[in-house]
Amino acid sequence: MYKGIQYQKRAIRALTLAGIAVLAASLWSSGAWAQTGEAGLAPAPDSQNAGWAYLAAALSVGLGCVGAGIAVAYVGSAAVGAVAEKPQLAARTLIFVGLAEGIAIYGLIIGIMVLGKV
Repeated sequence: MYKGIQYQKRAIRALTLAGIAVLAASLWSSGAWAQTGEAGLAPAPDSQNAGWAYLAAALSVGLGCVGAGIAVAYVGSAAVGAVAEKPQLAARTLIFVGLAEGIAIYGLIIGIMVLGKV
């Protein structure tokens, strides 16, 4: 059928995988501070938990950026093809590229939140 639909399906898969990676890294890192100490404050993590936190932050940022890069590649190429056929779609295609870039920002935010607990 239309080649742009194939690119859209690939972009949706890439966005979904990047979102799952960011969510998994954030959930994985939150387990180290599940118990609360005195006055509801989280206990200071020991060196082993800090290492897991650094790993979780690195995974959330790294996989989020890789997934966003894949998504931008597919969405960007489909957007250029769509704009070549219908120039009036340029503004709409920028929205989709921005959504794909947002996954990298979400990964960065999760990484900052995880490192804020160390």
